[in-house]
Amino acid sequence: MKLIKSHFGNEQELNQWYTEIIKRMIKLISYASSKYTRSKLRKALPNRFVYIIEELLYKKDDSTNKDDYYSKIVQQIISLTQADKLIIGLAYTTQRLVVDHLHVVGDIYDRGPEPDKIMETLIDYHSVDIQWGNHDAIWLGAFAGSKVCLANIIRICARYDNLDIIEDVYGINLRPLLNLAEKYYEDNPAFRPKVHSDKSLTNHEQLQITKIHQAIAIIQFKLEIPIIKRRPYFNMSERRLLEKVDYEKNEITIHGKTYALVNSCFATVNPIHPDQLLEEEKQVIEKLLFSVQHSEKLARHMKFLMKKGSLYLKYNGNLLIHGCIPLDEEGNMEKMTIENKTYAGCELLNTLEYNLRYSFEHPEMTDDLATDMVWYLWNGEYSSLFGKREMTTFERYFIMEKETHKEKKNPYYYLREKEEICKKILVEFDLDPEQGHIINGHTPVKEIDGENPIKANGRMLVIDGGFSKPYQSVTGIAGYTLLYNSYGMQLVAHKQFHSKKEVLVDGTDVLSVKRLVDKELVRKKVRETNSGKELLQEISILNRLRENRYMN
Repeated sequence: MKLIKSHFGNEQELNQWYTEIIKRMIKLISYASSKYTRSKLRKALPNRFVYIIEELLYKKDDSTNKDDYYSKIVQQIISLTQADKLIIGLAYTTQRLVVDHLHVVGDIYDRGPEPDKIMETLIDYHSVDIQWGNHDAIWLGAFAGSKVCLANIIRICARYDNLDIIEDVYGINLRPLLNLAEKYYEDNPAFRPKVHSDKSLTNHEQLQITKIHQAIAIIQFKLEIPIIKRRPYFNMSERRLLEKVDYEKNEITIHGKTYALVNSCFATVNPIHPDQLLEEEKQVIEKLLFSVQHSEKLARHMKFLMKKGSLYLKYNGNLLIHGCIPLDEEGNMEKMTIENKTYAGCELLNTLEYNLRYSFEHPEMTDDLATDMVWYLWNGEYSSLFGKREMTTFERYFIMEKETHKEKKNPYYYLREKEEICKKILVEFDLDPEQGHIINGHTPVKEIDGENPIKANGRMLVIDGGFSKPYQSVTGIAGYTLLYNSYGMQLVAHKQFHSKKEVLVDGTDVLSVKRLVDKELVRKKVRETNSGKELLQEISILNRLRENRYMN
């Protein structure tokens, strides 16, 4: 508001601006609330201004005998220096009416800074659901007791200079890990942090993070091996990479080919038993896990993520999912065998979600199947969140040849271009293939290269456009928002956000590109939505109760 006030030469001009803006916002709220009941509108209004706003909202345009009264209300608000607060309240009310419900299609946690602020905003949001992303899953896994998931989140935070999320935001003590890192590791170019453009590190800070990065990466690679051994149906034996290293020659053989290792840091690795943690490493990971599971703020965020989240969501006839539905080359649902039982498609995703929820409810069980399955969600071949044949983290650190860095995607990612495949997936989830859509995240759409986020004749919508700054150079935009109401769907591509001042002065936030995805030929009614189905069930229950009462 200070920025706005500085544009006016005197108080009279400012008061005229206040009067006009309040009038416009009242008119906007009147329009935005036209589909809602008065009860729902009242709940959306700022408490301190409810009666004033209702007076202004429900005045009749054809009546002039109360114009002075309405004008006096606004002038009194201005004179009491409450205009700023009223305008802010009206803005939040407009947001709430325009966005009645929010879907977040995954990866609140990733390589970007301050996911905790996103979580706080979502916790306070009036209506929201979340489809977990692969990064969300490993945070949930770490809180649920998975040491290897914990190692992963710390490694990623070190790689992208986000350790302050771990230590400052969630209060997890990294000193034991730093002490271990200082003892065994030196500078290493492969492990230097990728620093945000708006941030700088001293040489000492960079060296500390580089050492921590190496220490936790080696702990992660060690922790992976026992899981792979005890779960042969994960089909990940090729990922026991520390066992494939020739420590004398400093080389490794992968898929029958030998490569020289660079930037190696195996000071804590026992060549005879590569998966064996040093006693110091055991103590470090135990202390870290204890801190994670006793972080009050992290507990609040993870419990909310679990309460509002799911692997997929069927909503108003559409399928919302972060990653993929694992498919084979022919477009059939890929099958995974777990403990001698085979799963595919919707049943596979239900099983994966069940294990994640079970692990979360039993954080004391750190080596059980459910906890191992959470790690599998992060990097397993048939995980709906990963969607690749293998994760080549080790190769990217230690092998120069880029052929080893490639991660082959599940066929889903090219088959989803075909309308018949998308319809087949919708049928698998008991959705109408002629009316439904698949709303997908996970893979950034490269608009900068001409890629279209609307695929398969409108059946598939990929809405990952790079909200996180590290992705915006890849996508060429700053993210997508999919808008859906009773009239149809629109996909909005956002311009990059630079500053609040630029938005207020130049109006850059409104310069978004809109695409019509689908227009309802017949306007959708409430009874056809998820909310409508719940209301119909409640009506049915009430009718049965009434009938039973009469019968008795």
